[in-house]
Amino acid sequence: MSWFESLILGIIQGLTEFLPVSSSGHLTIMSNIFGLSGEENLTVTVVLHVATVLSTLVILWKEIVWIFKDLFTKQSWKSYSGLNDGTKYAINILISMIPVAIVGFFFKDKVEEVFGSGLLIVGIMLLVTATLLAFSYFAKPRQRENISGLHAFIIGVGQAVAVLPGLSRSGTTIATGLLLGNKKERLAQFSFLMVIPPVLGEALLNVIDIMDIGFSNAMSGVSPAALIVGFLAAFATGCLACKWMINIVKKGKLIWFAVYCAIIGILAIIFGI
Repeated sequence: MSWFESLILGIIQGLTEFLPVSSSGHLTIMSNIFGLSGEENLTVTVVLHVATVLSTLVILWKEIVWIFKDLFTKQSWKSYSGLNDGTKYAINILISMIPVAIVGFFFKDKVEEVFGSGLLIVGIMLLVTATLLAFSYFAKPRQRENISGLHAFIIGVGQAVAVLPGLSRSGTTIATGLLLGNKKERLAQFSFLMVIPPVLGEALLNVIDIMDIGFSNAMSGVSPAALIVGFLAAFATGCLACKWMINIVKKGKLIWFAVYCAIIGILAIIFGI
C-alpha cells in the first residue's frame, strides 16, 4: 500500500465514521478499487479505527470528563433515582454495549463472512441506511429530554446490526434514537460516545488476529510511513466530521445523506452484480 492510498483511506475513515454513510462500506469499496489484500486491510483497519476513537475523545473530552467526574462523586447507589446524571449516562452506555457484545462474542465469524461478500451486500445495506435516514427525517415524534435505559438498549441493537458492511453505525443509531423520540442535541454525542468501548474491543481482537498471522506478514504490504499518514488523516478528518455531524443532527438535515447513500448503494449493487 502506498502512502497516497493510506491517505485516501484515512480521509474516508475519518469522515464516514461520523457521517451517516457507513465507514465499513466505503472502506470496502475503496479496498476493492485499490486491490488490497486481507492482511493489509486488517492492519490498516486497526490503525484507522484507533485514530477515529482518539478524535472522538478530543472533541467530546468535556462530556467524558463530566461522566468520570460524576462517577467518582459521592451519591446513593441504592436506587437508580439516587444516581447523578453522569452516572446514569455511563450506565446507559454500558447498556447500549450489550447487543454488540453478544454479536461480537457469538457471531463474529458470521459477520466476517459477510464482510467478504463483496460490493453487492454493501450496496444493499447502503440502501437500508438511506431508508432509515429518510424515515427519521420525516418522522416527527415527541422529543424526550433524556435517553432512557430501554432506549439505550434499543439504540444498542441498532449498533449491533450496523456491524454489517454498508449499514452506517452512526446513521442507524441516530435514526433509531430519533424514531424513538429522543432529543436531537443529545443523540449525536451519545451515538459517538457509545461506540468507543466496542471499537477499542474490536481493535484489540484485530490485534490478536494480527499476532496469529504474524506481525511481519501483516506489515508485508504496508509501510510504517503509510500507516502514520493514514492515522493522521483519519484523526484530522475525524475531528472535523465529529463536530460537523453534531451540528447537522441538531439541525435535522439528514435527508441529504439518505440521498447520497441511495446513489452510492445503487452504484455498488450495479458493480457488485
